[in-house]
Amino acid sequence: MNFFAIIGRVVLALLAEIGRLSQFTWTSVSHIFRPPFFWLLLGQQMIRIGYFSLPVVALTAFFTGGALALQIYYGGNTINSENIVATIVALGITRELGPVIGGLMVAGRVSAAIAAELGTMRVTEQIDALTTLSTNPYKYLVVPRIAAAVITLPILILVADILGVMGGFVVGSTSLHFNPGVYIQNTVNFLKLEDVTSGLIKSGVFGFIIALMGCFHGFHSKGGAQGVGRATTNAVVTASILILASNYVMTSLLFAK
Repeated sequence: MNFFAIIGRVVLALLAEIGRLSQFTWTSVSHIFRPPFFWLLLGQQMIRIGYFSLPVVALTAFFTGGALALQIYYGGNTINSENIVATIVALGITRELGPVIGGLMVAGRVSAAIAAELGTMRVTEQIDALTTLSTNPYKYLVVPRIAAAVITLPILILVADILGVMGGFVVGSTSLHFNPGVYIQNTVNFLKLEDVTSGLIKSGVFGFIIALMGCFHGFHSKGGAQGVGRATTNAVVTASILILASNYVMTSLLFAK
């Protein structure tokens, strides 16, 4: 009976957490479309989330494209590899690797930072002080971060797509000695607009997940410094898992025939 009691407690705790997350999500999204709007805070968060994440996303995408080109060349048909490498690198980066790897990198940086910042504000009672001063903490703290992540992440992923394809081109034209003109022509011929737009749609959803998980875990942090540490870890882990799970769902929906 103790075994079933443990299972019951785990299930009830999980359902309670899902309910709390659903309520937090609904409250946050509903406040996005209601005034007042803190445009200055939105701009600051766009710089923090988007601009400051650009170097790590750009470098990751560039080297991922180069490594993907090498793997395709060595593992595929080397006789017709010039056409295969250009095509698969372009499709792989724009459809999957660009959005997913970029989203995971931003999750590790941004979601942790948001959770740590809001968690510190929670344990030091700054969020309670905002409520006392008649300032809605959702409007002031949560909405700017979620809106900024949804806006800036597609821009980051677009840059990542360009640099990822460029990384494959650099490796293909230097290390693998492909004809640069043929490589570019193959990329242009096989890459379609829906390949790029599908990745941008995914990145918008990933941005929402990253900011939401950071805000949720930081907003409900408790237990002093250790609680802030747990909130930061939980934010990164849950954001990463949800990114991978939602990527599978969106891939099956966007490319269903």
